[in-house]
Amino acid sequence: MRTTGIQLPLERSERLLWSGVPKRGLVLRPADALMIPFSIMWGGFAVFWESRVIQTGAPFFFRLWGIPFVLVGAYITVGRFMYDAWRRAGVTYGLTNDRVIIATSGPFPALQSLNLRTLTDITLTERPDGTGTIAFGRTDSSRRTTWMQYGGAPAVPSFEMIAGAKQVYNALRDAQRALTA
Repeated sequence: MRTTGIQLPLERSERLLWSGVPKRGLVLRPADALMIPFSIMWGGFAVFWESRVIQTGAPFFFRLWGIPFVLVGAYITVGRFMYDAWRRAGVTYGLTNDRVIIATSGPFPALQSLNLRTLTDITLTERPDGTGTIAFGRTDSSRRTTWMQYGGAPAVPSFEMIAGAKQVYNALRDAQRALTA
């Protein structure tokens, strides 16, 4: 299995088994089948409203009233795709013989570490091209990612949109078995 050569903070007794990054660039998700038409309708109506208010010389309050709706329309139409790509560009994943590491850079850097001994709910979702997501935690319908979350960020810690997801999943399960042996 391949690692990306990215440096992650390791403990003395740890061995890096795999490291990687999520798929880069703009990505369409299944929820976009509904969100794209909705966002076009929302954005279109908001722009129509605001332009009509300005053209007719309506009171200042009505001009101000439409601005938040235009901004929300711009975000859900195109901004959320850009935010999601930017968010994923700052994420690095690691799997060691002891834990799962999710490192995030950017204005709010974070390092999330999940102990392999205590991980119970691990879900692999794989696409035909071999990319996929490994979710660490319950992924029932009440916790699924929604469009209202930050650009499609997973609801639970995840190795999101990684290449060779099945191989990483198998390495993770092997590492867990080695810890209990």
